[in-house]
Amino acid sequence: MFLKSKDPNSEMHFLDHLEALRWHLVRSAIAIVVFSLVAFLNPEFLFDTIILGAKNPDFLTYRMMCLISERLNIDMCITEVPFILINIDISGQFTTHIYVAFVAGFIMAFPYFIWEMWRFIKPALSAKERSYSRGVVFFSSILFIAGVLFGYLIISPLSINFLGSYQISQQVANQISLNSFISTVTMLTLSSGVVFELPVVIYFLSKMGIVTPAFLRKYRKHSMVVILIIAAVITPSPDITSQILVAVPLFLLYEIGIWVSGIVLKNKLKQAELES
Repeated sequence: MFLKSKDPNSEMHFLDHLEALRWHLVRSAIAIVVFSLVAFLNPEFLFDTIILGAKNPDFLTYRMMCLISERLNIDMCITEVPFILINIDISGQFTTHIYVAFVAGFIMAFPYFIWEMWRFIKPALSAKERSYSRGVVFFSSILFIAGVLFGYLIISPLSINFLGSYQISQQVANQISLNSFISTVTMLTLSSGVVFELPVVIYFLSKMGIVTPAFLRKYRKHSMVVILIIAAVITPSPDITSQILVAVPLFLLYEIGIWVSGIVLKNKLKQAELES
């Protein structure tokens, strides 16, 4: 007698679900560790090119701002970032190296992490729900990467330049600790990546019937207030320009979420007609 393989779609007990989830998380953790190790073994590229890039005047964002300044004849060109980084902890650079490598590993492994989570959820969905959810992993990954790039290329350099060059007196020089600089860059970058997942969150809330397009349109004005608050929290600098730059993409993502919710509702109505 041949043993039949266990059907992943068959009914499972609660502990079986926990066991399945554990292995999905273990594989995701292994992927993060592998990518983190790759980042750890390339410190010059990781720090000099990526993390500390926003401190250099030839950073891509600063060059684009100077180009726009020349074209529009306005003064928004950044030619220097007037502060120095210091390390005051004997193990500060080593622990920073490990922390930044882990963050980089998580960002690079995020698409695989989402894929593992999707593999865990997928057996619980019907065939129609799977067809409607096609592309969730792809769009979640794209939105996260877009958010990370937005935070890294737009929010981080503007915040670093504003806070790093701000002085209450010429007698007080800015000497920024390495830990403060790294925390600011990583927090802004990861926060933007997470916030850009708003359309995906709206999609699943619409699937569960918690929100509808009418609900989202009704509370559009309220959402603007919430988005402005989120933009103020994400950007550590009180610079209104940075907050507007964060708020505008969030408004667009909210509108995309309304469109996504409308598609979900349309598919639900179509499925109900077919079943009736």
